Amino acid sequence: MNPLEEALKIKDQIVAWRRDFHMHPELGYEEERTSKIVEEHLKEWGYRIKRVGTGIIADIGKEGKTVALRADMDALPVQEENDVPYKSKIPGKMHACGHDAHTAMLLGAAKIIAEHKEELPNKVRLIFQPAEEGGNGALKMIEGGALEGVNAIFGLHVWMELPSGVVGIRDGPFMAGVGRFDVEIEGKGGHGASPHETIDPVPIAAQAILAFQTIISRNLNPLESGVVSIGSIKAGDAFNVIPERVYMNGTYRFFTGETKNLIERRIEEILKGITLANNVSYKLKIEEVGPPTVNDPKMASLAREVAQSLGLKVEEVPKTMGAEDFAFYLQKVPGAFIALGIKNEEKGIIYPHHHPKFNVDEDVLPLGTALEVGLAFRDV
Repeated sequence: MNPLEEALKIKDQIVAWRRDFHMHPELGYEEERTSKIVEEHLKEWGYRIKRVGTGIIADIGKEGKTVALRADMDALPVQEENDVPYKSKIPGKMHACGHDAHTAMLLGAAKIIAEHKEELPNKVRLIFQPAEEGGNGALKMIEGGALEGVNAIFGLHVWMELPSGVVGIRDGPFMAGVGRFDVEIEGKGGHGASPHETIDPVPIAAQAILAFQTIISRNLNPLESGVVSIGSIKAGDAFNVIPERVYMNGTYRFFTGETKNLIERRIEEILKGITLANNVSYKLKIEEVGPPTVNDPKMASLAREVAQSLGLKVEEVPKTMGAEDFAFYLQKVPGAFIALGIKNEEKGIIYPHHHPKFNVDEDVLPLGTALEVGLAFRDV
């Protein structure tokens, strides 16, 4: 059985699934239609199904070692701007990160695996996951038993930073850990014409924002990587009123526990110092949202070997400060998160993930399906 030949035979079906999911996007934990379609096909093909909310765990093959393959199903609250026949039919919702492609590719792999289940050296587990986009759906799937008995896990993500059809694999840290912080600075409000009678929290917040940028540039070892970004600021409603409070929140990114701890400590210290110096108070909520995505070198090597055996072009994909809740699986089970290039300038497929004009080069879909099938048939 040649996985690539089998995947190319059903390319039209994989593309049709992807376009159907694209036209009917569903946000995190709302993937009722998507998961129903997936479940119906899996049952038809003989998989043993377990539901975890809108997520699905599907097993096939003989008992023993288990290889898991994961696809995420959720869309984003983005208004699509593509002019394509399969444009989103749901206002304000769009598959702007390629999860429609992930679901379609794994569904295609599921069909091929089922047709050749007697040849499987392992049990294969398919994980169709909800709520990757900020909902930490991976944790819900783990709580639901997705990793019980699993020896290796692989995930695939379409990747705009790589040329179409190129498989990107790297050992060790691939995507960053992510945290969030929320800040409230309370001063003393008043008339904009009488700042001396107030304690204006706006310039105090501005001082803090600028000081946060020194965490990376002046506190972190230049050979390490980190990010601190403010994403939202809210202060007052009238042009001539000094507000009493400023609210702001942001994200921080890291690859090591040491960097995470440094960023968290310095955010607190900066706020404490600046607010004390200005005679105002503050509230801070800071939390890690997800850990770094760290590939097991052995499993990354296996994925590289499988891709090359299929004749696919393989490159080392650069690290990114983007985050992915596949990291939670990799904390518990050896595995690899793999990038599949989709950038195609000739087709105008150039827009980044989460952009209203994001799109996928559908010619790569059978390549992803073939890679997943190839991994399923490897003895781990």
